[in-house]
Amino acid sequence: MIKLNLGCGKDIKEGYVNLDIVDYGGNQIHDINTFPYPFPENHFDEIYASHVLEHIDNFNKTITELYRILKPNGIMIVYAPFFLNTKYFGDPDHKIPFSIRTFDNYEYIGNRKLKFYEKWKLNHRTNYETGAQFEVLEKKFITSHFPALKWMDFLVNIEPVMYERFFSGIFSPEEVYFRLKAIK
Repeated sequence: MIKLNLGCGKDIKEGYVNLDIVDYGGNQIHDINTFPYPFPENHFDEIYASHVLEHIDNFNKTITELYRILKPNGIMIVYAPFFLNTKYFGDPDHKIPFSIRTFDNYEYIGNRKLKFYEKWKLNHRTNYETGAQFEVLEKKFITSHFPALKWMDFLVNIEPVMYERFFSGIFSPEEVYFRLKAIK
């Protein structure tokens, strides 16, 4: 199994190709804002991107490139700060705001029944017809890593889109998490 730890920073993972723009020792060096990446098509079984995609210059180009290097049915795991949380707007290097709906434009629908907002969104996609499609296996908020608040994860994830729309400005989750499968 070939796995990529994208934008690894100092988190060098055993069993992964660790990739970052800076040499942290044990990682491959490449600017992830420069395309193409130094990997062939359909190369990785898994891409792990923790707190890196909010730093990129162009979301669509990056997601399209990650899709290119993922194998069919390859898994992409994404953690990013939620855009209303200080973890996002407190860092001046953050460029891409993340929401529970960030990957809606790339979501593979298949034959599943759509909710109202999904039907609307389907006709207003902004993925520039790239063809990059992912089945969303899981998407959820992570409210906090502080143990006293972890119980909130259950409540905010009952219906995360509704929570985001109506309540996230009152109690902002820290992060969003996605587990996506490349549909090719």
